[in-house]
Amino acid sequence: MLCQEIIETLEARYPGSCAMDWDNVGLLVGRRKKEVHHIYVAVDATDEVIEEAIEAQADMLVTHHPMIFSGMKRITEDDFIGRRVLRLIQNDIAYYAMHTNYDVMGMAELSGEVLGLKNAEVLDVTCQSPLDGSPQGIGRVADLEDPICLQECCELVKAKYELEAVKVFGDPSAEIRRVAISPGAGKSMVSTAFAAHADVLITGDIDHHTGIDAVAQGLMIIDGGHYGIEKIFVPDVAAFLREKCQTIDVVEAPVCNPFQIV
Repeated sequence: MLCQEIIETLEARYPGSCAMDWDNVGLLVGRRKKEVHHIYVAVDATDEVIEEAIEAQADMLVTHHPMIFSGMKRITEDDFIGRRVLRLIQNDIAYYAMHTNYDVMGMAELSGEVLGLKNAEVLDVTCQSPLDGSPQGIGRVADLEDPICLQECCELVKAKYELEAVKVFGDPSAEIRRVAISPGAGKSMVSTAFAAHADVLITGDIDHHTGIDAVAQGLMIIDGGHYGIEKIFVPDVAAFLREKCQTIDVVEAPVCNPFQIV
């Protein structure tokens, strides 16, 4: 298949029009007319991931987070992003990113399903689906069938997302009846979760003051890490590509946490 045909397949399910205005999604490096036989799927286009893609003989790299966010005035080896771009070009690897369009049209619903949420609603509506006109957006919120305590919710998150630990703000014995989840960086979603009457927000990248201020307003926080939750992107998109592009070999990047707690 041509790179452009794969892009059209992805964007039929995850339209670029659903991305936030500030985002940078789509084909960021490479040729649309390139013939693609092998695709490597990862969360980030790190140096390690690019080398793994080269080792896997990938013709195309698909990631969740865009490697290029702001404008680049030069592409040289003097800059770490420039070095990555050059490495991709040298190995004729097309590079495609699907960030907030996937957050809206894939990650939000999937994250709720992983937790087992029933009758979940969109936490923050950002657009109408071009596919069926339904409201879509960031995150999900739902009432639990039976209340649980914060400690039990932490154990649920760890089990479902295969995490060794989570960071939690709030009383472990406090009761939870309504859960909000917003994968990725969730600082900006605290007020939205509070307005949705959630008892707890499951998210990532919560700093000290955001956490304690949320608790002071009655919202508990479970921080599973930015990568910790969003790593579900890899198997989900890989499965989609295998279904829709059956002549393509799709390789998933292994789970690799970007930091360690020692």
